[in-house]
Amino acid sequence: MEPAKVELRRAVAADHDALGQVMFDAIHHGPSVYSTAERAGWLPAPPQGPLWSAKLTEQQVIVAERAGRVLGFIAYAGGYIDLAFIAASAQGQGVFRALYGQVERTSYETGEPRLYTHASLMARPVFEAMGFRVIAAERVARSGEYLDRFEMEKILS
Repeated sequence: MEPAKVELRRAVAADHDALGQVMFDAIHHGPSVYSTAERAGWLPAPPQGPLWSAKLTEQQVIVAERAGRVLGFIAYAGGYIDLAFIAASAQGQGVFRALYGQVERTSYETGEPRLYTHASLMARPVFEAMGFRVIAAERVARSGEYLDRFEMEKILS
């Protein structure tokens, strides 16, 4: 699939609450193999406030939007992709591919040797489509629920 016709830009502080809403929407309203209880344990409410803003400020965050509407974002630092979420209504339209492409280009330019992440069951196939491989399967506890995920990497150099 060709990357979606979206505008990519760096996030600013004024975007932080909207990015929390996108993350919540992706987890709770997008297609998922996680149960309702697992999704609630993963993220019971949209992240917002000073701790959320601090987390985003410490990373490079790229936002994808169309007609001024935020469709998704990706946050990374030092080769680690910490967050990658696409609004439920924009999934399957190449938004992730566009965001990831920018991260990979920037990482090549800065000499980053690899990219790595912890991918959910839903994110694993999209990262594999970008050339990532699973390093390890993991199970993490979140608010009394146990979620399966995968440590994944892609060697760039």
